[in-house]
Amino acid sequence: MTVNIANHECTIIWDRTYYFSVSDYPNISDWELKKLILFFEYENKHNRETKIICEDKNIMETVNNALLNPTQFLSTPKPNIITECTACKQKGCLTEYLCHIASIENAKSIFKCGKILSAVKARNKTAEELSKEPRNAANDPLDYFDYIMFAWGNCQAGDRLVMERMLDNKSPNEYDLSIGFKPGIRFYFKYDVITTHKDFTNDGYHPAKIKNEIILSDCLYCCIIPKHYKSEFENIIPLSLKNKIFYIENDCKDIWDWSEKVYNFICDPNNMV
Repeated sequence: MTVNIANHECTIIWDRTYYFSVSDYPNISDWELKKLILFFEYENKHNRETKIICEDKNIMETVNNALLNPTQFLSTPKPNIITECTACKQKGCLTEYLCHIASIENAKSIFKCGKILSAVKARNKTAEELSKEPRNAANDPLDYFDYIMFAWGNCQAGDRLVMERMLDNKSPNEYDLSIGFKPGIRFYFKYDVITTHKDFTNDGYHPAKIKNEIILSDCLYCCIIPKHYKSEFENIIPLSLKNKIFYIENDCKDIWDWSEKVYNFICDPNNMV
């Protein structure tokens, strides 16, 4: 893996390069240093060499010092908002909740078994087989397929990926993300709950990931289903989860409005009674 540290538009791993965006470039925060330390640890655990590219000498010096002295940074608390990406309405990632977004058909399978499964378990294929599929456009490494990935609660990236799958792995255009937008099913979890899961991993890139499976009845905070699909889901939701399922009308103009509407809904304690 290569870590490319710069003032990128957002943070993303693509084709074995970690495009690492510094929120207040060229000032790198302790939280960002912690992420880099965790990323190097994860990559080392999976026997992958990692190199850094960065044009700013001060950042390079700070990062190298952090990698040599990790204990100084690993206890850094999570910020309430992370501004390495500002594409959402809130102009940053809000970190109280985590979200896993599934397609309609995948969500049905999740409810029927009561678990969210990793790609390997859900599709009954080896990681090597999955890595060779066209849908692995990012060229993710094999171990990624053993995990369930989570995004921050107000992020729209998961819905974008669901749309991409609906379009046979083509990148959604402006129409697809607005007039033609079809939201996925959002499974929400409290960050502080997920980080105590026995199979939790922080790889320094994803906000969180869980290996193999997560049982909904153990830690689901709530699930948001577009109201249009209510009739397809109300008879397959397990009784133990009924009070955590909410059907919301998609009357939004685009993917960003939908993400904001859903996040505002789950943050309102009156809705969670």
